[in-house]
Amino acid sequence: MNSEIKKPASLNRTIRLTSGDVKNYFPQLLRIKKKTRLSEIENRILNQDLNEVINFLPEKFVDLLFIDPPYNLNKKFSETNFRKKSLSEYEVWLESWFVKLLPLLKSDASVYFCSDWQTSIAVFNVLNKYLKVRNRITWEREKGRGSTKNWKNCHEDIWFCTVSDNYYFNADAVKLKRKVLAPYRDQKFNPKDWKSEKQGNYRLTHPSNIWTDLTIPFWSMPENTEHPTQKPEKLLAKVILASSKEGDFIFDPFCGVGTSLVVAKKLNRKYCGVEIEQKYALLAMKRLNLADNDKSIQGYADGVFWERNTLREQIIHKKSK
Repeated sequence: MNSEIKKPASLNRTIRLTSGDVKNYFPQLLRIKKKTRLSEIENRILNQDLNEVINFLPEKFVDLLFIDPPYNLNKKFSETNFRKKSLSEYEVWLESWFVKLLPLLKSDASVYFCSDWQTSIAVFNVLNKYLKVRNRITWEREKGRGSTKNWKNCHEDIWFCTVSDNYYFNADAVKLKRKVLAPYRDQKFNPKDWKSEKQGNYRLTHPSNIWTDLTIPFWSMPENTEHPTQKPEKLLAKVILASSKEGDFIFDPFCGVGTSLVVAKKLNRKYCGVEIEQKYALLAMKRLNLADNDKSIQGYADGVFWERNTLREQIIHKKSK
């Protein structure tokens, strides 16, 4: 007896591919087999293995490199499986392709490299050989599953590095708007470091290396796909706004379903991504197409990032007026 295909719930906004999508977007995927000019890869997705294309890419074109490789876990993606290695083997694997990316970087480029807690040291060891390591960002990846014999794992790391001491960083572009629970006033009863608004009291805070305001994409969010390790658009917006200017070039060698590319497009940056899985590359193309009509980024509005769920409260308040 064949199992019935369940229809998605009415509020399920997960992006999926149709046969029409495949027909429309497949011709737009790029494959290269020789040295390319920058204009040939600008705002394109290379549907190939990174090792097949890495020697054909232009030199010194990347302003911001975002790397989210497979973590050292047994993980099945669409058509490929990643098998867990020893930590030393994983470090060798990282370095084997990372050194080939270095010629692509401009002298003032920044690099953000994602990892989990188990491989964070291996990632640092590789990065510290070739770049200036500036910081380690730890972000809360909250999820429902837990453990009965260990602490629940709900965070990941992002290493922030630069090629040189000459690099771009815009702290004002990534300030976080927080609710003030205990507002303090000076002796003249004026608000200190916060502002009273109709919806409550808020202050703008400088960005730190602890990010607790992110929401992992799930079924009711319009950015959600079937990718098992999709990063939030809000996370990429923080990275891109902090370490690039409009018109800069963002490169992602493991772009998956294209979150970095979509956010780059929404924020008026140039981009290029490499993705071995055809399904994910096609989903990325669909998301890029959707971004033509929707520039919004969940949790980011009016030039600031909002604490988790607080922006939604503002929107509800405005609609109720």
